Amino acid sequence: MASLRDLGLSEYEARAYRALLDAGPTTAKELSRASDVPMGRIYDVLSSLETHNLARSQSASRPKKYVAVEPDTALNRLLEDKLAELEEQAQQYEDIVDDLTDELDATEPVEEGFWTAAVGAEESVDLLVERLDAADDRIAMVAGTSSAQFDLGDVGELVSRHLEAALDRGVEVSLLMSPELVETLPPSVGKRYTESLSDHPKFAVRTTEGLQGTFNFIDDVEVCIEVANPLNPGEAFAMIDMKDPEFAAGVREKFAPRWESAEPLSFDGR
Repeated sequence: MASLRDLGLSEYEARAYRALLDAGPTTAKELSRASDVPMGRIYDVLSSLETHNLARSQSASRPKKYVAVEPDTALNRLLEDKLAELEEQAQQYEDIVDDLTDELDATEPVEEGFWTAAVGAEESVDLLVERLDAADDRIAMVAGTSSAQFDLGDVGELVSRHLEAALDRGVEVSLLMSPELVETLPPSVGKRYTESLSDHPKFAVRTTEGLQGTFNFIDDVEVCIEVANPLNPGEAFAMIDMKDPEFAAGVREKFAPRWESAEPLSFDGR
């Protein structure tokens, strides 16, 4: 069950506040008896309730009397305090992440080749966006056939958001597509990419004939290859990620001339 303690009050403070609501204006001694808060603690508890603006006191009376603030007001004040506390904690965690990012990024990269694979649509997308987020300098996306990365649903929106984030941190993004794939894209997909990405100076889209498969080329050292579901080509069956500078250099040699000879694309003019 929900408790005042969930909003930051101690057990004694919660008891005292509930007892104040039932008793109306009352003295500390009377409240101690009604709430089972020890007399030796009641004044500290009442002082804390006043600090949180959950109780008010009548100083002119002898002995001093206390009254509870109305529940709606009291709960909103507790909520505001808790939200402010959580916001402060969130900022602290963000600062920790920034510090650790700088520290961990300063370590020397491991040049040894490594590859991994994710099987399943959701797992494949998770691996893809992880690698997009890891890009520091360049992302080249090559799509020759139907691809989950450019679908109408959540996957396409997710990839688009991560590409925007990459552009915001200074990564150059190049998208090379086959004309056949462009023809299959609904207008809403073209609109999403052009409205959110095309105006960025580091984003470019081109088309060229004869592309096969779909892969992403990251920072000239990593290749992320989408394996389509044979029963549903618009859905990723698996994602293979290969971080191998030598292999990536070979891909780069084949990609560069295709990109140079490709035609710039305008979705509006297709």
